[in-house]
Amino acid sequence: MTTKKEKKKRSFPTAYTVLFIVLIFAAILTWTVPAGSYAKLLYDGDAGVFVVTSPDGETTEEYPGTQETLDNLGVKVDVSKFTDGSIYKAVAIPNTYEELPSNPQGMEEILRSPIQGLYDTSDIIMFVFIIGGIIGVLNSSGAFDAGFASLSRMTNGREYLLIVVVTFLISLGGTTFGLAEETIALYPILVPVFMVAGYDAIVCIAALYMGSSIGTMFSTVNPFSSVIASNAAGISFTNGLTMRTVGLLIATIITIVYIVRYAEKIKKNPQASLIFDQKADIEKRFFHADKEVPEFTGRRKGMLFIFAMTFIVMIYGVSSLDWWFEEMTTLFLASGILICAISGMGEKKAVGDFVTGSSELVGVALTIGVARAVNIIMDNGLISDTILHGATGIVTGMNAGIFSILMLLIFCVLGFFIPSSSGLAVLSMPIMAPLADTVGLPRDVIVSAYQYGQGLMAFITPTGLILVTLSMVDVTYDKWLKFIMPLMGIIGAFSAVMLLVQAFV
Repeated sequence: MTTKKEKKKRSFPTAYTVLFIVLIFAAILTWTVPAGSYAKLLYDGDAGVFVVTSPDGETTEEYPGTQETLDNLGVKVDVSKFTDGSIYKAVAIPNTYEELPSNPQGMEEILRSPIQGLYDTSDIIMFVFIIGGIIGVLNSSGAFDAGFASLSRMTNGREYLLIVVVTFLISLGGTTFGLAEETIALYPILVPVFMVAGYDAIVCIAALYMGSSIGTMFSTVNPFSSVIASNAAGISFTNGLTMRTVGLLIATIITIVYIVRYAEKIKKNPQASLIFDQKADIEKRFFHADKEVPEFTGRRKGMLFIFAMTFIVMIYGVSSLDWWFEEMTTLFLASGILICAISGMGEKKAVGDFVTGSSELVGVALTIGVARAVNIIMDNGLISDTILHGATGIVTGMNAGIFSILMLLIFCVLGFFIPSSSGLAVLSMPIMAPLADTVGLPRDVIVSAYQYGQGLMAFITPTGLILVTLSMVDVTYDKWLKFIMPLMGIIGAFSAVMLLVQAFV
């Protein structure tokens, strides 16, 4: 009895507790870090003008939507990047930072921010609920059980190919169109597949999450990272593209080798798994051990085919049609209705299983809302721009080599507080990119430093997707850190070398 109590005391906090600790830390910063902001510039396409908002947010002015206006404001970006919609968010204007009256966030704001976070992320949450409903129907119908058994037979003796193929494809999605949040839908499907292959849930998480993270870290044509950052820096996204492509290939290979080595180790010795003590609970959640494996009938094959095709359509929509969560959720709802119709389960049971599947992801939805709350606290506390302004003072006039490495570290810090790739790009690039000119470096080095720094922090930052991901499988944060930190060190060192090569070659 005593042993169990001691074990319980030593257990790592849940994702909610970790996020609330970060939330409180962010609130404390609003009491200690001076408040301040840059003036922001936004292009109004309907009126053909630039709208400039003062640092205090109280006054706005309109300027002609011309290159001359940008030059006068010190925004070294071609006006076409605004007029064609490439830059669609408010951009920070260099040399306009002003200290503002402090707006510290207290207990009331801390408690209110998760509620605001849930409202702000309602589009993502609805996507998660619809996915959960479809998973519930597919699980109850036996389609998943039959499909997993068939896949297991096909990969027998070559299970490592699952890791190679999944990691490579997700990395490709990340580097091309920013595949990230969309992978949430894949965990309930692929975790059982990897476990049937003899691996643990961490292997599946690593293949999906790290594939996405490496892809976005070494983005090539990702519109939410490379393209928007390059545009905001006043250069073409093709600048530095070759180096980032080489980095993508090497980093993806490093990641695959790292995951495969861990996977094969636990396949030979399951007790070597970092989550071996959770094995029974995870199997109970994802498998139905008390049921025989159902026959893989034409009806079940049809249900899985529709589900798979939904992802293909989603990828096309996101990459080519500018879809986002509203369109993706609509697509999956239509898919869910069609799957229910051909399941043969009957209306009452199909709807019941759909609702049950959605309810099982309520915890994930709450995690998403609390993660967003951290950003709300920092934005309301007016300290995000202050942190950026402080960073510019550190690197001004520095040696070029030291400058490039320090920029990587600065973007690691900024990436912790601003996990949105497009948000960090438009906020920081107009300020940071001109600093490269002062030390004789091309501006694409700053774009790469931004990608590498924020991408590296995405491996572990609680304000990003990792806690949402872990909550999908009930893996605690400490287990993930133990798994990922060695790889993070390797990729971090590699990205620093790539940045130096890009700076001086």
